[in-house]
Amino acid sequence: MSLNTFGHLFRVTTWGESHGPALGATVDGCPPGVEIDAAALQVWMDKRKPGQNKYTTQRREPDQVRILSGVFEGRTTGTPVQLMIENTDQRSKDYGDIAEKFRPGHADITYWQKYGIRDYRGGGRSSARETAARVAAGGLARAALAHLAPGVEITGYMVQMGPRRADPARYDLAQIAQNPFWCPDAEAADDWAGYLDMLRKSGDSVGAVIEVSARGVPAGLGAPVYAKLDTDLAAAMMSINAVKGVEIGDGMAAASLTGSANADEITMGPDGPVYNSNHAGGILGGISTGQEIIARFAVKPTSSILTPRRTITKSGEETEIVTKGRHDPCVGIRAVPVGEAMMACVLLDHLLLHRGQIGDAGGQIG
Repeated sequence: MSLNTFGHLFRVTTWGESHGPALGATVDGCPPGVEIDAAALQVWMDKRKPGQNKYTTQRREPDQVRILSGVFEGRTTGTPVQLMIENTDQRSKDYGDIAEKFRPGHADITYWQKYGIRDYRGGGRSSARETAARVAAGGLARAALAHLAPGVEITGYMVQMGPRRADPARYDLAQIAQNPFWCPDAEAADDWAGYLDMLRKSGDSVGAVIEVSARGVPAGLGAPVYAKLDTDLAAAMMSINAVKGVEIGDGMAAASLTGSANADEITMGPDGPVYNSNHAGGILGGISTGQEIIARFAVKPTSSILTPRRTITKSGEETEIVTKGRHDPCVGIRAVPVGEAMMACVLLDHLLLHRGQIGDAGGQIG
């Protein structure tokens, strides 16, 4: 299996399987001199780790990240940074019943069709467990951003669970860490709790929509035509397990607007251009405007459910499947820190590209 790496200058290669001894990331291109240690990365790992409440999988993984290379005396050296997370709570026997069957809605069948072999223990590389490595790499990217562009602030939150949407009029970012859904709308979070309880107890699952914003991003990041910032953001978010759709700014809703409504009018402020709206999501022509960057992605329902579904076996026989084990009733909950990590990796990558190609040569306004 090739193509396990993303990024241009800040390059992340993830490795490992859901039920193997460990998984992790090799990060190449991190600038030297960035202050980092395992404790700083663990803050982000703890946001994503399983088993924190009844609304996520009850697999109990501490997700302790170890830095094996690339850091000396608390600072990056500029050489590859190797990050490792050991798996400690695998229950591979839970998957014995599906060794010969394909889970509907899951990558089981396509992995088999492509490779002729698959790791049915938790899905191997197709498991959402792979994203733990991304969060570790994202923690390193955040540290580098704090070193190079200290004004950047990345925040992820859930805005929809199934058909139930949060109300932007009630958004309070202080609420995000106060509920198990990373939701800025306290009323929606209360509603989602009862809704997900019902689905969980019935053996079903549900999808979600996650929004990730980045404030303080300097104007000028991204390059036309094939290295647009939104191109790489969309690819990064789409690469997250179970993601089926990505939007930047108004996204699909922009198709229903007129040109006059969609245009983010510009005035001159004391510190430069001021936009009166942000339908573009902080990116025009693939280049950051200096506004808040907003990306949104849709996560499908978890495929491993206790509700019986029709399927086939590897030999082509029709049968029925029920997936036992420990699974997220809404995998979108733990996708929030993953989306933040991917935003951090892409922004750092483009910041490095911009510095390397443009330096201080950008056009000045006013």
